[in-house]
Amino acid sequence: MLLPALCALLLLLALASVCLGSVRVPLRDVLSALWGGEVPPRSYNIIRHVRLPRVLAALLVGAALSVSGAVLQAVLMNPLAGPNIIGVNAGSGFFVLGAAVLLPGRWDIIPLAAFAGALLACGIIYGLAVTTGASRITIVLAGVAVSGFFGAGSDAITTLVPDAWTGASTFLVGGFAGVTMENVRFALWYIVVGLALALLLSHDMNILALGEETAQSLGLSVKLCRLLFILTAAVLAGGAVSIGGLLGFAGLIVPHAARFLAGEDNRVLIPASALLGASFVVGCDLLSRLLFAPYELPVGILLNFLGGPFFLWLLLRERRHRTR
Repeated sequence: MLLPALCALLLLLALASVCLGSVRVPLRDVLSALWGGEVPPRSYNIIRHVRLPRVLAALLVGAALSVSGAVLQAVLMNPLAGPNIIGVNAGSGFFVLGAAVLLPGRWDIIPLAAFAGALLACGIIYGLAVTTGASRITIVLAGVAVSGFFGAGSDAITTLVPDAWTGASTFLVGGFAGVTMENVRFALWYIVVGLALALLLSHDMNILALGEETAQSLGLSVKLCRLLFILTAAVLAGGAVSIGGLLGFAGLIVPHAARFLAGEDNRVLIPASALLGASFVVGCDLLSRLLFAPYELPVGILLNFLGGPFFLWLLLRERRHRTR
């Protein structure tokens, strides 16, 4: 019952996001535009060139970040892991800005640059976790350091080459203002492939959760699977960053909410995280447009307001578990 309910929730939020905003579009016009019917030119332009690309971008980014967070938490066996917490988003952002400086106008390579940055950040954190046996809190602190390093690089690029990307400030905060179908199309296949890989590997995630020794005794190649998990998380985070910028905390909040609803079985948790994450980001984007209409609050700010207290609660919960 859970997955159909989440699909219905996502559909309702997506329709509301297309209809509502500084200019309201009647639902009948939205449905007519989707089915190829007659629509007033003004409504058609709003739906086709503004609202629909934005909703699709929020949907893809929410699903990608949430599944990336769920995969990272499974690989690192750390409930505090998330794409923005351990520096994955920051690595993607740094590489995206670097690509904008070195190869101006080549928007087709933005998703690839974002993937490369995410993969590098994932590799650093995973290498630290494996070689040093770092604790959960140590991994988070290392992620903060990695995030700070890549964030400093991004700030240096925007300071030294301010005209490299006119939308750099929005990118660093995270948001969907000005997103186009072309932007969505560039990253679509990265995200689709990443989601498909996560679903295919969900059974192996369940086996890995039993512990390395048990997983090996059951015939699972632990090192190979963890490498595939890292690649999957990097593809998803990179694709999300290339569309929505450095959005924070969706990849941390949603996997925990999905785990509460769906349980620990990754075969259900992964699709539940994708649907719930898509609904969460689409809903937050809708709120960011309605709260201060006709002005718009970047959705990245709203996500940080929601995610900051949640992360502090997770830290306190982990501390209580360690002291027992």
